[in-house]
Amino acid sequence: MCGFFGIVFSEEKDELGRCLVQAARRLIYRGYDSVGCATVSESGLIELRKDAGKVEDVNRRLRLEEMRGIRGITQLRWATFGAPNAVNAQPHLGCRDDIVGAHNGNIVNTAQLREELKKEGHLIRGENDGEVVVHAVEKFYRLGSTLEESIRRAADLLRGDYACCITDSRENKMYTVKMGSSLYLGIGEGFICCSSDLPSILEFTRRIVPLNDGEYVVFNSESYEIRLIGSGRNVTRPPQISELSIEAAHKGGFPYFMLKEIHEQPEKAAALIGFLKETEHTEKFLQILRESSHIYFVGSGTSYHACLTASYFFNQIAGKAVTPVIAASFVEQYGNAVRENDAVVCVSQSGETKDLINVVNFCQQKKRGKILAVVNVLGSSLMFRSQAYLPLVSDLEVSVPATKTFVNQLLVLYYLARELGDHPASAGLEEIPALLRRSIEISEGPCRELASRLKLWQEFYCLGYGVHYGIALEGALKMKEVTYHHCEGMYSSEFKHGPLSCVVEGYPVIFVANPRDSGMIVSHMNEISCRGGFVTAISAECEDFKRNAHLLIPAPASDYLLSPFTCVVPLQLLAYYTATALDLDPDFPRNISKTLTVD
Repeated sequence: MCGFFGIVFSEEKDELGRCLVQAARRLIYRGYDSVGCATVSESGLIELRKDAGKVEDVNRRLRLEEMRGIRGITQLRWATFGAPNAVNAQPHLGCRDDIVGAHNGNIVNTAQLREELKKEGHLIRGENDGEVVVHAVEKFYRLGSTLEESIRRAADLLRGDYACCITDSRENKMYTVKMGSSLYLGIGEGFICCSSDLPSILEFTRRIVPLNDGEYVVFNSESYEIRLIGSGRNVTRPPQISELSIEAAHKGGFPYFMLKEIHEQPEKAAALIGFLKETEHTEKFLQILRESSHIYFVGSGTSYHACLTASYFFNQIAGKAVTPVIAASFVEQYGNAVRENDAVVCVSQSGETKDLINVVNFCQQKKRGKILAVVNVLGSSLMFRSQAYLPLVSDLEVSVPATKTFVNQLLVLYYLARELGDHPASAGLEEIPALLRRSIEISEGPCRELASRLKLWQEFYCLGYGVHYGIALEGALKMKEVTYHHCEGMYSSEFKHGPLSCVVEGYPVIFVANPRDSGMIVSHMNEISCRGGFVTAISAECEDFKRNAHLLIPAPASDYLLSPFTCVVPLQLLAYYTATALDLDPDFPRNISKTLTVD
């Protein structure tokens, strides 16, 4: 989403700007759309330079490296609240230009706070939630509280997961707060720094102080004090020496970004749930769906699989028929049938997928359908051309195979179905992050075990039934992407209509299943096992599956319509471990890219 870095020196430095730009370069891997630097001189003058664009371009235009001062903050922003532009770029100043700060994460009650602060006379220049953080602090600062007191009181107003860094024009001190997002402190010779990301600190020092949620730090160039945000009580924690390389730190200690991003899914799902509950964008999106005569879900690749799975959500939770469509076939298959008041929901990670842009072009030229967007990249073509949009709140996904963006696509569409319907199956939304976490814990070992078998086969199948059909397609796609072995996804009832002829002794077939469907699935399993095939079931605990499959990869027990979330995780892990067993790099598969902008 965003990344920030703040540093305090003991004396004014000509090279402060270069230091901030150097740190910013270490934040690039997170993904970003804008960059900014704020510096404070010994006299207390705050200078702020920021704009949309890449670090090198903004540095060249605004001469960030020439900025000087005794302390400074840099921030790279990934847009969630407000379009990517100069005014929404961080850091942000308060009304009187005497405090400046930046944040990482999401303040989910941004819209409400912005209105309240405006009524109190605050000059809110943009729409970014980082600006709300600064003004929430300033609210109490203007009333005479110290900056430290103001930060503690502002924490009671801010809802969401975030970390922030803030300073004023008076003292050579900086304050940094951890409330759910990553944050580290670095202790150097003649300086102390803080950052949302370890790599930017390792650029300057290896003496690291890890911080816990609910803590804040007051620091100058020589000393730091950790305190609890609630009580102000001091916490003693000495620095540790980090042995991580900068590259390993980028990956959070994981060997590949794909594995790191699989493990990030519970956190990103929780952030998205909080965002959807609070943002004004949700109701606008829902209102268009309510007023639509027909709804199309349109996507390519992984995004199409999310659309397909969500069509089951909308039917079973909201009682609404939704048509999932592969983007490239939309115009030929449904173009003439689309009416003005239909909703065309375009689902994309990048927001630039050419097949989807073709759909948007057709609908807008013919004045057919209202375009809605579900995207991870704000500021993308799809976002700007939609009548309403919802962000995935997933941060940058470095690995080419989509993992956390897929889960959050599912989650957005599940949430919309839940809001449109009134059905017991919609219960359990808050369980999803914990279910994802548990799924990773219990399936990782069995996935490694099966990967050692799958690496020996050049082809196999992944079958799903009902709501798991799209998940089976997604699991097969992940396997093809990263292992280069042919795994075909199919509706399990269709396997007997031809592909059963492929089964020979030991031939692997994976079922994505739920115990509720065991009566049907067991029959499909036996068609394979009696011909010598090796059957794996990915499912919650089920005696029927244990008796009829050679291997059960467990998923947590859950509501039937939540099992797509729990079952996709083992498929992601299975693809990852099969790729690494073949000595392949799962992050950058051959022949494909993250954003496909060609027909």
